[in-house]
Amino acid sequence: MIPTIITQIASGARQIRLGNLNPTRDFSYVSDTVAGLLAALRADRGVGQIINLGSNFEISIGDVARNIAAAMHAEIELVADPQRLRPADSEVERLWAATAKARELLNWQPRYGGLDGFRRGLTETIAWYTEPANLAHYRAGEYNL
Repeated sequence: MIPTIITQIASGARQIRLGNLNPTRDFSYVSDTVAGLLAALRADRGVGQIINLGSNFEISIGDVARNIAAAMHAEIELVADPQRLRPADSEVERLWAATAKARELLNWQPRYGGLDGFRRGLTETIAWYTEPANLAHYRAGEYNL
């Protein structure tokens, strides 16, 4: 979803087409996920445990889009596209990773946690996706499943 928003804005779109704007997600920056997996491999206390790795921060899809637009200095209008809505009874309204167990058992916590961390991650992600060579791999105007 984040690449979809970035590539639409980078391609000049100002009406950003998304599905449901209200569900919340806990986005984890890739380096945090890798660090968490490495910590799990090294920590004997985590063996056999179910442990969440995430940012311990949830944000709505609509707020993700607004934060991306702000970081890209773009004025946007969010459009709920019926084609992008999930089938009835299949939407997960809230995905949030409680990371206390990871901190306790793995001595791990996200470097990109909270709203500030999310925004730092967006800045790095936007920089990558807006490089012309990377952007060329995406068809921003098409919706693909």
